[in-house]
Amino acid sequence: MAGHSQFKNIMYRKGAQDAKRAKLFTKLAREITVSVKEGGDDPAANPRLRAAIIAGRKENMPNDNINRAIKRATGDGAADNFEEIRYEGYGPGGVAVIIEALTDNRNRTASEVRSAFSKHGGALGETNSVSFMFERQGVVEYPADTATTDEMFEAAVEAGADDVATSDDGHEIICAIESFNSVRDALEARFGEASRAGLDWRPQNTTPVDEDKAATLLKLIDILDDNDDVQRVFSNFEVDDEVMAKLSA
Repeated sequence: MAGHSQFKNIMYRKGAQDAKRAKLFTKLAREITVSVKEGGDDPAANPRLRAAIIAGRKENMPNDNINRAIKRATGDGAADNFEEIRYEGYGPGGVAVIIEALTDNRNRTASEVRSAFSKHGGALGETNSVSFMFERQGVVEYPADTATTDEMFEAAVEAGADDVATSDDGHEIICAIESFNSVRDALEARFGEASRAGLDWRPQNTTPVDEDKAATLLKLIDILDDNDDVQRVFSNFEVDDEVMAKLSA
């Protein structure tokens, strides 16, 4: 019985992982489709599409999935009309939250996002109710072995970037949104394709939360992330490393 139970647990975990991957591929496919509709199906001439394809490959998204998503937007498939929407609100502890969504049903998505907030001690706000606490910035990322810290810093400064953060996880180059395209292109000309390039909402200040509120906040973010319509979630919370380790265990 113990062996059978263990097998069931393994199958359950695999099923959960497969479901999570399927949801991720759905989100990536939507971004690819919208990117094509916005700027065409040539990645070389469409930076947003190129970034979306890179993101898909990074997550081991099959080429067939990528090609189908492109065809949906070019008229070779049954294209959906996705709308880009940003939601803003406050989570537990007064933490600011920004949600970027791609949806074919604005009312459904708004209802689901509002429900998630209300069930976890938060409240959905109006547009621009919290975005003033964040700065919109361009971000280009490379693996750590792409270049030395000095080489990446020098290249980023020459390209017009504002800052570079290097760690064991890799190089993160920050720039103004106005110079994002030129910075990305200059770095890719020197170091090759970036592992990620896009626009982020970066908090100007962080809000500390205790263990109880952090647990509820992380549940809220998980539920939002699990929504097929939600592409990305940003927040300005700050949690002690020990607390985060405990909650992640």
